[in-house]
Amino acid sequence: METFMKLLETIQTFVWGPPTLVLLMGTGLYFTYKLRGIQICKFPRALKSIFEKEEGAGDVSPFATLCTTLAADIGTGSIVGVATALRIGGPGAMFWMWVSALLGMTTKYSEALLAVKFRVKDEKGDIAGGPMYYIQNGMGEKFKWLAKIFAFFGVVTALLGCGTFPQVNAITESVHDSFHIPVIFIGIIVTVLTAVVTLGGIQAISKVAQFVVPFMAISFIGGSMVILIVNRSAIPGAFAEIFSCAFSKESALGGAAGTAVISFMTAMRTGVARGVYTNEAGLGSSPIVAAAAKTDSCVKQGLISMTSVFFTTILTCSMTGLVVISSGLLDKTDLSGSVLVTKAYNAGLPFNIGMYLVAVGIIFFSFTTILGWNYYGERCVLYLTGKTGSIKIFKIVYILAIATAPFLTLEPIWLMADITNALMIIPNLIALLGLRKVVISETKKFFDREERTKVNVRKSVVE
Repeated sequence: METFMKLLETIQTFVWGPPTLVLLMGTGLYFTYKLRGIQICKFPRALKSIFEKEEGAGDVSPFATLCTTLAADIGTGSIVGVATALRIGGPGAMFWMWVSALLGMTTKYSEALLAVKFRVKDEKGDIAGGPMYYIQNGMGEKFKWLAKIFAFFGVVTALLGCGTFPQVNAITESVHDSFHIPVIFIGIIVTVLTAVVTLGGIQAISKVAQFVVPFMAISFIGGSMVILIVNRSAIPGAFAEIFSCAFSKESALGGAAGTAVISFMTAMRTGVARGVYTNEAGLGSSPIVAAAAKTDSCVKQGLISMTSVFFTTILTCSMTGLVVISSGLLDKTDLSGSVLVTKAYNAGLPFNIGMYLVAVGIIFFSFTTILGWNYYGERCVLYLTGKTGSIKIFKIVYILAIATAPFLTLEPIWLMADITNALMIIPNLIALLGLRKVVISETKKFFDREERTKVNVRKSVVE
């Protein structure tokens, strides 16, 4: 096991090395510049788009696609994953999560725009879209091999990375520790519920997401805000730690287990990798569901998808990170990510409320992530095989993976998730840069048209 762990750590360090980080951050910087800071300048317009009624080809409403995207994004990465990142990369990892999220908003905007622009219908008449389709239809048939590589890694990530093992493991560990329910019973319940919902397709998944995500997000963020208000005197110190550790050549975490020295590169790599895990910007997974939106505007869907990065990383993950850092427990490096976040929340709320808040949050967030990644995986399988019948086979394999997940250990799971994420990112970002002119052109046309409409309205009012 020790040899296997070292192998995973070596692979993770390699795939999340300077080339991947430069490609990821560089793509975000490029689109931020070319789209004139759209993630900031047009953020109010993006929020407005969420509640606008849309008509057009598609399977579900734009709001439903946002909830489904958030369902897949706000999982263990937003709770346990943040604590794990802070434990490995120190408080400075939080800063790099913010940077990756800010730049990632433009990346996610571009992904969703292209997903709607180049989506198609499958043999059953359902919408099929995502990186594999905008690579093939946007870049041309000669790049079909790149689309297949992305789809293959998408299936692997759904089965071995984001979709199954980390989510189920977090649910079973949290429920077992908080409510003392045997792991095998928890595993059976999660497996059965997953089977029931996923067999209903995107409509069933989106309905569950629309109900669960807003309720759970408000509850978790509300509880976090209460803790931060109670510990408000520690907040300035938490921010000071985040910014000082983000740029220091070396920082240290001390505690019962000794002193752990954390390098600048470790903080950056961990923060960016966990940021991508939590918001999926650049990963190419979210565009798969964005393509299913009932809309005639690829730009509007891009704006809506862009907000998911804000809600996931800049809002939810920041709450978790600040609670953990301000608790003072981060120095105890012997605590695992799940134990660390539970203790931090429990210390901030009386009567063990924090423990139950974290447990319930993990249950719902992780379960909806399982549902979202099932859809991502089946769309990738459909692209690879071209036959809708293959989706049923994938769902059976996916459910079996869910059933085995409770009996795996956490550390290799997170490493595998980081590795499979990186393998999806590379072909997707190559496609985004290859189709950059389409993104820029569609964006310009949309906002020029809106500006002309505003001018005409003002003229008609004056007349």
